[in-house]
Amino acid sequence: MKYTDHSGRPAPADRQRVIVDRARSIAEEEGWNAVTVRRLADAIGYSQPVLYQHFPEGRSAIVAAVSRTGFADLREALSAVPRQSGAAALAAAAHSYVEYAGEHPALYEAMFEMRSHTRFASDETPHELQIAFSALADLLLDRSETRVRTELFWSALHGIATLERDGRLPLAQREARIAELARLFS
Repeated sequence: MKYTDHSGRPAPADRQRVIVDRARSIAEEEGWNAVTVRRLADAIGYSQPVLYQHFPEGRSAIVAAVSRTGFADLREALSAVPRQSGAAALAAAAHSYVEYAGEHPALYEAMFEMRSHTRFASDETPHELQIAFSALADLLLDRSETRVRTELFWSALHGIATLERDGRLPLAQREARIAELARLFS
């Protein structure tokens, strides 16, 4: 889908959204190796210089932009968890997180595993990542300045999601794994 401004040309912000949406789509369908600036330009009908105009650092900046959409989506997935308390809330959030990672493997890879310009735990941390992290901190009632407890919970979720995806942890034990994690953090 192409977005246009009053002159009939795509508005810059819309062009950027088209680039990000198409990169995400190609990655989910064919993997990140298929996402190149040339391929994106061809797929959306823009020249490569237009892509570099929006993402001067090239592919890594596009990956970072895609990852920000993933963090926003993850925050929505966590927000959709029924309101509960204690271990039940943590287990529900853990299920939501691990399921999200499994349903969006290329997006999850962009969020956590690929080189990008995304900085965690710094003044440069994108807003989308901050609100996803805050959603977990709120569930954990982590009001500390460092939020190390939230970092540990998130790290455990990332480990479960990644190890399950790679077939290193059996899916049949997910329920027990998540219940124990929730118990440890409640």
